[in-house]
Amino acid sequence: MKIVVLAGGISPERDVSLCSASLISNALLSKGHQVAFVDVYEGIPDFEKKTEADLTALFEKPDSGKTFSYSISAKEPDLEALIASHGGRRELIGPGVLDLCRKADAVFIACHGGMGENGRLQAALDCIHVPYTGSGYLSCALAMDKHLSKTLLRHFSIPTVDWILFDPEKDTLDVVYEKIGFPCVVKPIGCGSSCGVSIVHDESEWEAAITYSTKYEKTCLIEKMVKGREFSIGILDGQALPIIEIIPKQGFYDYKNKYQANSTEEICPAALSEEKTKEAQGYALAVHRALGLGNYSRVDFILSEEDDTFYALEANNLPGMTPNSLLPQEARAIGISYEDLCEKLVLSASIKD
Repeated sequence: MKIVVLAGGISPERDVSLCSASLISNALLSKGHQVAFVDVYEGIPDFEKKTEADLTALFEKPDSGKTFSYSISAKEPDLEALIASHGGRRELIGPGVLDLCRKADAVFIACHGGMGENGRLQAALDCIHVPYTGSGYLSCALAMDKHLSKTLLRHFSIPTVDWILFDPEKDTLDVVYEKIGFPCVVKPIGCGSSCGVSIVHDESEWEAAITYSTKYEKTCLIEKMVKGREFSIGILDGQALPIIEIIPKQGFYDYKNKYQANSTEEICPAALSEEKTKEAQGYALAVHRALGLGNYSRVDFILSEEDDTFYALEANNLPGMTPNSLLPQEARAIGISYEDLCEKLVLSASIKD
């Protein structure tokens, strides 16, 4: 197969995406596929000078000896510097990207956050009738918007932590005291990888948390703080994978603890009773179905130490895909190698319109 692996973009999760996509590309090459790796924002250099043959030549052959690599920094990327380096261009899809996608048998979407997860990239590929991995545009939009997804979970009687929307330009701290209280969690309504997320213990930490959250989006989601064990459960082809427990060595599961080596202990399968395992996996499947997600996803939970209830935190419609990311670890626990997982996902690529 000829496969385009789309990565990067101008999302706060850009670096995570480039790392995932590099390793996905290597895995697909190792399975005998031809792969074109492209940054969806940067596009194809000098595209206007490229011929049809030049575009076809961008697909690396399995025997080319080409490998890809990318390391994730401890800090979130400077997106404004990236945009400035491209003359201030804010178009989300760079030159030639869709033209290259038309030449592929399938597109592997490895763009985390932003247009890669909120449905816009999926809609663009639907419009040109190109098969792609993961969920369709509407499911992506629902999963990425934390307010909409939590509202749906409540409708389907799936436990989720109490929350409110907070507009810093209109709302006051009084509404937080009235409906949520401290401690609470402040996060952007549509970011992943814990970008913009803070735990606020009291009013003295409030302004810094709001400033950090609104760096990414104007509206914040304020959640009640629930203490307990944190878990993640992947869904693959309609089945729940073994549960993984996440134990940060310091602080909470923020951007640094997610992507820097030796920052977090991850245990798979998690040490849970058979009854609690089935309960959590049942909730994960229910979340996946409620949001209408595709052939794979990952759902994050916290098991409250107060009432022993699993609370769904959020669904990830494009989970991280480095070999040490949570979903690949869970797949490995049932004998699916990273290379086989990547091929399995791309072979299921489809047109969603």
